[in-house]
Amino acid sequence: MAKSIHIEVSEEQFEELSEFKDRRGYTWKGLLLEGHRALDTDETTG
Repeated sequence: MAKSIHIEVSEEQFEELSEFKDRRGYTWKGLLLEGHRALDTDETTG
């Protein structure tokens, strides 16, 4: 079963994320998953 995620960001945050996503060739899902991979280290807490 598919799940949805809805978040609110400012217009500035949206533009920054959208530009980054497009430069990297990600979808929104891909951007979220890549962020997770980047943060999923032994040094990350909480």
